[in-house]
Amino acid sequence: MGHVQITPSILDTDFARLGEEVARIGSADWVHVDVMDNHFVPNLTFGPSMVEALSRATELPLDAHLMIEDCDSNAPAYVEAGAGSVTFHVEATRAPVRLAREIRAKGARASMALKPATPVEPYEALLPELDMLLIMTVEPGFGGQKFLDLCLPKIRAAREMVRRHGVETWIQVDGGVSLETIERCAEAGADVFVAGSAVYSADDPDAMVRELRVRAEGAST
Repeated sequence: MGHVQITPSILDTDFARLGEEVARIGSADWVHVDVMDNHFVPNLTFGPSMVEALSRATELPLDAHLMIEDCDSNAPAYVEAGAGSVTFHVEATRAPVRLAREIRAKGARASMALKPATPVEPYEALLPELDMLLIMTVEPGFGGQKFLDLCLPKIRAAREMVRRHGVETWIQVDGGVSLETIERCAEAGADVFVAGSAVYSADDPDAMVRELRVRAEGAST
């Protein structure tokens, strides 16, 4: 497994003060940017211009999670906007291998996301094309949802596939990750953790980032 990385989501922050909000999580590894188009998920958030503005406002690399339709034609714009990692949902992508290669060719890490009901097994052969696999542990669309334990066997299966193929693919979890749930995710094999409300509802978001990292490191095998 790779080393533990914490990627706070800015979904639950004050959008009018994003630069300041990101400055409150200085020890994070990445900033998780939830891009939603009100079609693939019932919420509307950021677009490429917002990602571009954010990349100018922080030294932290941006992890763009695209919960949008037609990722094939829309994802490359997020690399151009400055995202260091771009995640497309397999449910909204017609040619995932081609898209992953395009994202990599443009200089970003390519990542593929699965909604809770999407099985991981059909995509085993794609792992060498991916820098990261995101396993959603809530239905995408809104922050603050409860973690779905039913996703733990899927994380285990994904970790087993990564081992089998001898690839360096990171396994990211997103949804309801908190001090209460992060150890279960780490034990199951995740190494990159998105935490939104857990971080930004804390009095000291950066202290929460550090605490989450300690918990995950303690539980990683």
